[in-house]
Amino acid sequence: MSVTIGAQSAQLKAAAATQLPADVAAVFRRRAEEMVQRGIPDDVIKVGDRLPPFTLSDAFDRPVTLDEITADGPAVIVFYRGGWCPYCNLALRTYQQELLPQLAGFGARLVAISPQGPEESLTTAMKAAVEYTVLSDPGCRVARDIGLAFEETEEVMAAQRLLGLDLTKANAEAATALPMPTVLIVDTDHVVRFVDVQPDYTARTEVADILAALGALPPR
Repeated sequence: MSVTIGAQSAQLKAAAATQLPADVAAVFRRRAEEMVQRGIPDDVIKVGDRLPPFTLSDAFDRPVTLDEITADGPAVIVFYRGGWCPYCNLALRTYQQELLPQLAGFGARLVAISPQGPEESLTTAMKAAVEYTVLSDPGCRVARDIGLAFEETEEVMAAQRLLGLDLTKANAEAATALPMPTVLIVDTDHVVRFVDVQPDYTARTEVADILAALGALPPR
């Protein structure tokens, strides 16, 4: 039986607790607690809502529309923070290995979206060895439109800079907004059939939950 994303994330958190400087680890821990306490905002897109149309650039700077993504069946859309995030890379690799091979049976497509630019998205795709589409959402416009985006705090960004990460350089348009890690399943009419939002930046949607949601979709 494969190891869940939650178990893998727990291992990452345990390692980070011993490897990161104590003050940096404390900043990240406080931020995670704040986000969990805040919870999921009321304006986040919900099951039954229609995902607004969009056009985003893929890792090769080619435009990709929502219509294209859902042309042949439902789409599993993953919003992630960026290729610099170890929890994101863990999830992207797991989706590649354990989710993607099963999507053909549902006629579904897998797409991942982050606020990084196309070049950085390509780096993410190469590092995670993913074979699905990776898209760039500059300024988190799409994520913001559906209630998933938030501005990172200066305290967190200062801690990130100590580790060599500058969000204004990692993200397109020097933006500091990030999406809450989220998985949507959208049907061919762009209606949202599944939403899983994770306020905790270390948590991700499990493959089993995505497959169960796909299995519950009405037949086309």
